[in-house]
Amino acid sequence: MLSTSVSVTSRLPSLKIYRGLGSIPAPLYDDSIIEPLGFPSNDNLHRSRNGVRVFDLLEGNGVTALRRLYNMLLKECTVSKRVDQGKTVHAHVAKSLFRCEVVMNNTLLNMYAKCGSLEEARKVFDEMPQRDFVTWTTLISGYSQHGQPIDALVLFIQMLRDGFIPNEFTLSSVVKAAAAAEPRGCCGQQLHGFCLKCGFDLNVHVGSSLLDMYTRYGLMDDAQLVFDALESRNDVSWNVLIAGHARRCGTEKALELFQRMLREGFRPSHFSYSSIFGACSSTGFLEQGKWVHAYMIKSGEKLVAFAGNTLIDMYAKSGSIHDARKIFDRLAKRDVVSWNSLLTAYAQHGFGREAVCLFEEMRKAEITPNEISFLSVLTACSHSGLLDEGWHYFELMKRDGIVPKAWHYVTIVDLLGRSGDLDRALRFIREMPIEPTAAIWKALLNACRMHKNVELGAYAAEHVFELDPDDPGPHVILYNIYASGGRWNDAARVRKKMKESGVKKEPACSWVEIENAIHMFVANDERHPQREEISRKWDEIYAKIKDLGYVPDTSHVVVHVDQQEREVNLQYHSEKIALAFALLNTPPGSTIHIKKNIRVCGDCHSAIKLVSKVVEREIIVRDTNRFHHFRDGSCSCGDYW
Repeated sequence: MLSTSVSVTSRLPSLKIYRGLGSIPAPLYDDSIIEPLGFPSNDNLHRSRNGVRVFDLLEGNGVTALRRLYNMLLKECTVSKRVDQGKTVHAHVAKSLFRCEVVMNNTLLNMYAKCGSLEEARKVFDEMPQRDFVTWTTLISGYSQHGQPIDALVLFIQMLRDGFIPNEFTLSSVVKAAAAAEPRGCCGQQLHGFCLKCGFDLNVHVGSSLLDMYTRYGLMDDAQLVFDALESRNDVSWNVLIAGHARRCGTEKALELFQRMLREGFRPSHFSYSSIFGACSSTGFLEQGKWVHAYMIKSGEKLVAFAGNTLIDMYAKSGSIHDARKIFDRLAKRDVVSWNSLLTAYAQHGFGREAVCLFEEMRKAEITPNEISFLSVLTACSHSGLLDEGWHYFELMKRDGIVPKAWHYVTIVDLLGRSGDLDRALRFIREMPIEPTAAIWKALLNACRMHKNVELGAYAAEHVFELDPDDPGPHVILYNIYASGGRWNDAARVRKKMKESGVKKEPACSWVEIENAIHMFVANDERHPQREEISRKWDEIYAKIKDLGYVPDTSHVVVHVDQQEREVNLQYHSEKIALAFALLNTPPGSTIHIKKNIRVCGDCHSAIKLVSKVVEREIIVRDTNRFHHFRDGSCSCGDYW
């Protein structure tokens, strides 16, 4: 629990604490007194022989620049991030009567800090003959906002030692820096104690930063205490708490807070929507995500890239790939993340041809593909068996100056493995310029499983065990390779090795969402209220698919029992139970969506293909690797996953 008696770090000097301290910093420039200068505003910063056009006009007419002109020009530089022109204005200020003024130097400091030129900002700071608390706060904020949290914390200590009293804006920036500086430590909590002593702990700006800090530390109960104690709340405080729960897979809590936010009269921003869509995406809560999307439309919000990109991801990860495409087409403006979101969606669903077309469309739109773009199109080619296209994009990536990372090599190994060219895949691994990772060897191991190459599979597995000994997946795959080849003694040794090393197979579970409720199942599940109806339904389906030629593949049963018991065990895998439940509780003809926490097993894959033909419905299964679209007796993965 969050304590109100947090000690202030011993490095901090003793302070006199003033409550009710005026917390609004002095303005950096006064817009109210800016008068028309006789120049078109959009021409003021145009380059010229002296650097900036407006100075040519002044010097040509022997006019001395006024303070408000410098303020206006520096403001334009700050807003438009034109740091080069800002340096020209700075040089002009350095020769003016205002060069030693604190307010003018604060304006220069603010310009450099907001533009991310922190070295220049520090130079201005160090050369200032006088400083006020705005000076310190401006540079601390600059460090905090541009990825230099340690510098912000060090400067804060110097500020205190020089006798300056921080205000709410100073403390807000310092707390943000503490959250970024350490994943979870005492510094942030000590700063919280300092905020308490200063009387700013209930301030909405400081409180929002504390909220963000505790959510990043994963201390959600402490974050809730800070939130509940705030004297007033704004959009930022609501968004921070919602985003915190969304990041921690607390989708239900995030949705609850979103609805509470609406009831209390706050209007959601694109940050709010993005957090909710992201949370629904990670858990597959499609119906709740659709409700939030509908509310967004009714509120008249434009579909901009920031929220739109997470909405694409939400629909794609929920299995609605066509809705994801519709969102992409309706975006007011697309950035590279928008294109990558849809490319990734096509890759996950195995829509290789569509991904290739989209990638070419992206290049024609003059959007420069990055390493994520290439990874997505390579993955799509891998999942669809497009070997020639995959090689083409792998070479194109290198020609474009992008150095392939380990995951790019994984896709090529997977491509070669899918084609059955295992020797070439092994040669590719040995010749690659980087040290092969566990994921690269896993791709080869999986290819050996699909093509029943026992010897090479054992060789790849040994490399995986060495690089990633705690992952149970490769042990199970090697067991299945031995079992499918009838090498039961070798399979037993794998089982024994797992037991001796303490590696345990992750329990499989599958779930479906029906009428805003999540129904989760494990193997041999007997806890569900409809368990008897589910069992009868699967027996009915099982009889029908056997008539179509279904034969249980008992190599997927990782226990030592006789053949008959193996066949019985296979019929109570979690995805089959979830499928029977969905058939009982969804309208005929509707698409069934099932999620699974591990890779779908081979026997269930074969069974579900035939079920889709028997019931004449599309069945979409999402596992840890990809989406499987079962329709009319076939799967989009081409039986390779």
